[in-house]
Amino acid sequence: MIMRNNITELLKGVEVEWKNLDEVTNYEQPTKYLVTSTNYNDEYKTPVLTAGKTFILGYTNEIAGIYAGKNNPVIIFDDFTTANKWVNFDFKIKSSAMKIISSADEEKYNLKYIYYWMSTLPNEKIDNDHKRQWISNYANKKIPVPPFSIQTEIVRILDKFTALTAELTAELTAELTAREKQYNYYRDQLLTFQEDEVEWKNLGEIAKIKNGKDWKKLGDGDIPVYGTGGVMGYVNTHAYNKPTVLIPRKGSITNIFYLESPFWNVDTIYYTEIDEEEIIPKFFYYYMKTIDLTKLDTGSGRPSLTKAILDNINIPIPPLKEQARIVEILDKFDVLTNSITEGLPREIELRQKQYEYYRNLLLDFPKAEQ
Repeated sequence: MIMRNNITELLKGVEVEWKNLDEVTNYEQPTKYLVTSTNYNDEYKTPVLTAGKTFILGYTNEIAGIYAGKNNPVIIFDDFTTANKWVNFDFKIKSSAMKIISSADEEKYNLKYIYYWMSTLPNEKIDNDHKRQWISNYANKKIPVPPFSIQTEIVRILDKFTALTAELTAELTAELTAREKQYNYYRDQLLTFQEDEVEWKNLGEIAKIKNGKDWKKLGDGDIPVYGTGGVMGYVNTHAYNKPTVLIPRKGSITNIFYLESPFWNVDTIYYTEIDEEEIIPKFFYYYMKTIDLTKLDTGSGRPSLTKAILDNINIPIPPLKEQARIVEILDKFDVLTNSITEGLPREIELRQKQYEYYRNLLLDFPKAEQ
């Protein structure tokens, strides 16, 4: 494991030059490497890179205009979002909104070092700003350039730490996937009832479905505003302040939320006023998570759920004591599989933060006095 003292010793007394990124790198437009076919198939050999989080759009069987990244690794820079990736494999490109970054002098400027340093830069992109970023902004950023031997050692350390972090994260992710499957299995078992085993009621009998409203004219505050994708913003008033289940009306109709604190909801998602003498709100939430709402979709284009259809969903109503027992069990499973403050998701997040801490420490050179 990398230790802070080792890093401090490595960088002790190291002199650096501060240069513009365009002094230490060259860039190339992707024109020669653009893919022409949209016939992608995972059985094909050459990955097609695109802008944004997707990165690898698919695989092509085109054999002309392939960049030989296996022999000449490069940095792929998204000229709009400023996202960057280290690419050490052959590829073609889908989006012209990308630049291929290489070292201006491979004996002076270690390209992997430059990549790691660029990864420490904050995202400065402004929403709806479609300005090209490399020439107008990034090319003028000052990068610390220590002696080449120090650059190489920093890369060696970060490569090792990157591999270790990836390995541990993969193990935790595999464990999380297994626990999620286990959780879903036990949830479905606990929430499966025979017709004559418990009382059944239509959703409309145990909860009132309420429409959301526009929030754009509300004042700023700390009350979350929910849409089908989750929190959209914060306002100074609430639509409801009791335990509820939010059920999408349009869009991402599988995104169901359970809330116990005040909120506002927009018109793409319903909230429910739940009869707590009949059903525990959290039990209602867990049961709704077992229903495949896509089968109830009425939208001809955008997915849609209506009150009438939701009101007719059959809901089991076991005794409140049994509902409470089931909720307690599923809450414990939920912490292990989904909690961002406890359980495996938190462990995965901490691994990434630990990696970023040491990466930033290795690349944190004091700027020369002006």
